[in-house]
Amino acid sequence: MTEGRKPPTMADVARHAGVSLKTVSRVVNQEPHVSATLQRRVQEAINALGFRRNEAASRLARGAAMLTIGLVMENISNQFYSHLAAAVERAAAEHEALVVFGSYEERPERERMLVESMFARGVDSLILVPSAGRHDWLGELVAGGLRAVFVDRLPPGVPHSGAVLLDDFTGGRLATEHLMARGHRRIALISDDETVSSVHDRARGYREALGTLDERLVTRGVFDPWRAAREVDRLLALPDPPTAFFATNNRAAIGILQALRRRPDRPAFVGFDDFALADVFDPGVTVVRYDTGLLGRTAVDLLLGSGPPQQVRVPVELVVRGSGELPVRTSADASRRGPG
Repeated sequence: MTEGRKPPTMADVARHAGVSLKTVSRVVNQEPHVSATLQRRVQEAINALGFRRNEAASRLARGAAMLTIGLVMENISNQFYSHLAAAVERAAAEHEALVVFGSYEERPERERMLVESMFARGVDSLILVPSAGRHDWLGELVAGGLRAVFVDRLPPGVPHSGAVLLDDFTGGRLATEHLMARGHRRIALISDDETVSSVHDRARGYREALGTLDERLVTRGVFDPWRAAREVDRLLALPDPPTAFFATNNRAAIGILQALRRRPDRPAFVGFDDFALADVFDPGVTVVRYDTGLLGRTAVDLLLGSGPPQQVRVPVELVVRGSGELPVRTSADASRRGPG
């Protein structure tokens, strides 16, 4: 649809198909007593015009309550989640739907409480960034009418689920190959929970690009910048330290920055997730970036669509700003620089 152009309405579909508005309404709302021929004509018009049903209006016409979408995330104070929430809210507004938010802050028991509480209060459409671990408990809610789409991660124990995921494997590979092109082979990985599907795939891309790997350079379970900074200091104190770092999330990237700002001879590094002021530092932070707005819009479209569950991959790109372009320093470089 062209930017600024009004979205097509059911009346537009009716004119295009040469049928009555009532017929279009019956087809869109999957009501009985419409012939296969008319259904096909209406569906062809819908496809040609790019019509999308207004789910909120449809619910109101059936006497149902205003559509409310639940959005449950890890921590809305994180820039990724706040941007995702804004994107979901914008997309939901196009359907005249409301959004309610909840953060579980790395506590799976709170995640379950939030989801069950929302469902008990009539929220039957949910976008969830799942915690680590299994989500078999969701099965009962889905059987009871909950419609759910996952974002960023796929939880174990929930088969045939709709999801909007990043191309995490490609992102991990791009970041590592970029560092390797500057001569780096001892590339450390600062990672959080690799049982989370997105983190696992980023680490898998790193491993496959690197090939031979010194496992001493891999740090897992890092959730906070201060912990990432401490791990960087520890790794750089090794007899054979890393010459570059790859961070699997924005919190780890900030921690690496905190540790490296005190060092005149900075190792190279690339982060996954863009973040505020990443281009202000000297050098700027090279990151794997993606369109958070597209994540949110796609999740809402999948949630409110009428088709079977789908899994959609959102592409990523490498944004070059300087930190990932620092080459390996040799002993000759150090001797030219002199003592101190």
